[in-house]
Amino acid sequence: MAESLYDTLGVKKDATSDAIRTAYRKLARKHHPDVNPGDKKAEETFKKISAAYEVLADDKKRAAYDEFGDEALHGGFDPGKAREYKKWQSTRQQRSSRFSGDDGPIEFDFGEMFGRRRGPQRGQDLHATIAIDLRQAIEGAEFSADIPGQGTVRVRIPKGADTGSTMRVPAKGSPGVNGGPPGDLVIETAVRPHPHLRRDGLDLYLTLPVTLDEAYLGATIDVPTFEGLVALKIPPRSQSHAKLRLRGKGVPKKETRGDLIVELDVRMPDQADDAFAEALRGAARLYSKPVREGVQL
Repeated sequence: MAESLYDTLGVKKDATSDAIRTAYRKLARKHHPDVNPGDKKAEETFKKISAAYEVLADDKKRAAYDEFGDEALHGGFDPGKAREYKKWQSTRQQRSSRFSGDDGPIEFDFGEMFGRRRGPQRGQDLHATIAIDLRQAIEGAEFSADIPGQGTVRVRIPKGADTGSTMRVPAKGSPGVNGGPPGDLVIETAVRPHPHLRRDGLDLYLTLPVTLDEAYLGATIDVPTFEGLVALKIPPRSQSHAKLRLRGKGVPKKETRGDLIVELDVRMPDQADDAFAEALRGAARLYSKPVREGVQL
């Protein structure tokens, strides 16, 4: 049995829209060509999951796929005409495209089932994926796209875009049929992984090294952000992995903005010193309780 679109994304048929979106973003990050340069298998996998997401993320396309299976994936597929055909097929033995009914000869145009009507038809949408850096996703960016037959199109990536975000450029898709309007150009973004920042919704997470004295004595340090350095106060006797919040320094979205969560990574000195080592030997008395208390398997 051929793999279904749900199998491609690794979700169940009754998966929610959020579950489908989460599964797609996870797979897109793993198989994106920018993350796997030169890997043809990863590139093909990325195309498959993108095509599956395009259908399952659209309520109408998903409903048609659930009802008709792979037939619904053909360009110009018309669910209404397909239902007419199934109804006719269940009551008449198919012999030709022309047969006799109760009221005389009836003509059935099989081409209409796939949208090949004689009247004007809207053109198909063109779909493309564009890879952007995290800074571009947060700050927004503009790109030029060369579309065959359409020339150069300027695409604006809004602030706060994420992997799976889409932008629609009207009338820049395939030409219409018989004088129908053209389709749209649909751009989907894929955000490249950042070496230091991790995104969770509108919040950003940064693991920041600090010295032993900064953690024990407390200090005010500079934290890098896309808007420049920001001062952060470290409380005295902060532990490694402690999380400190810089409000409003995360991802913007409309009128709101997430936070930047700084996780402290306390680093020991990397050079030997006898006096420092002797001072540390007396540090045991400064702990209010054993540090491994309650740790058991």
